[in-house]
Amino acid sequence: MNIKWPCFILLFWCVCKNNAYCQKLEPGLTGRAPSKWITFRHTMSTGTQYRTVGTAAKSFTREEWYIRAWIPIVHRPNFSVVLGPHFRTEQLELKSTGENPVAQFSDWKLRTKGLDMKSIARLSDDSWIITAGNINKSGNLSELPASSVPFNYAFTGVFLKKLSETKEIGGGILISKSNNLNILPVFIFNYNFSPVSGLEIALPRKIALRQNLSPKDIIYVKSEAVTRSYYTYGNNKQAGIFRRIDVDFSVLYNRQFNKLIGMELSAGYRKNISNKVPMDIIPIRSSGLVGTLEFFIKSPFGPKKETHSDTE
Repeated sequence: MNIKWPCFILLFWCVCKNNAYCQKLEPGLTGRAPSKWITFRHTMSTGTQYRTVGTAAKSFTREEWYIRAWIPIVHRPNFSVVLGPHFRTEQLELKSTGENPVAQFSDWKLRTKGLDMKSIARLSDDSWIITAGNINKSGNLSELPASSVPFNYAFTGVFLKKLSETKEIGGGILISKSNNLNILPVFIFNYNFSPVSGLEIALPRKIALRQNLSPKDIIYVKSEAVTRSYYTYGNNKQAGIFRRIDVDFSVLYNRQFNKLIGMELSAGYRKNISNKVPMDIIPIRSSGLVGTLEFFIKSPFGPKKETHSDTE
């Protein structure tokens, strides 16, 4: 036992140091929120109602837990690769009583297990090729064994160019496959209005306005797409899909307690865009309030100049 602890500490130090080295390659403007090494997130959204033919609507609260940790794989002067295993669990909590076929939603075990990948290749001092990938299994494990859930995947490739110290722009392509194959263009634009404010656009995912209150406090006003897709059973035990596409309109507060630990707190409104539900279940109301609490850990060996404002 006396040998294991020094080995564990040495491994932890090496992972942190290598991860910090990879972070130095990352593009980005001053003032942005710091990169997250390990993430713990809890989300709750209200206002969801479903019913079946001839039955009353039932109200649900959606609760979600998420964790991810980035692990460095390659760390060279002009190229880095990190992998991020992640796990998500989601539960639909029934808020009303009475017999109803929709009540079975509260017994579903919605789980996602997967692996993220990100690579950054420096082409010059002001241009990069950034690629990101994701592969996961996402399903209702109360109905299906994990071995029966097919893989989903997504890949993004972007060319990013820094035009000045206050502006960077990029474009690329997003390819994803869950129940359907989707190919979408990607547009990146980051601009600092001042040392303490800026605009961050990453379409088709998010648009955000940033205000730095202090070197450790940031406020965001943003809209962000949120997609969830789970394999489950439909009618007559045939394969079915439970899929939602939402857009969150929220205010987010990012706080760094010290050089290692930080927190994000957000609240807003989740607007449903698309809702595919199995077993003849009818969505009545799919939009409502949403709130998120997140704790994150930065690398303890990160560079001294973080992505804060110039006032730090």
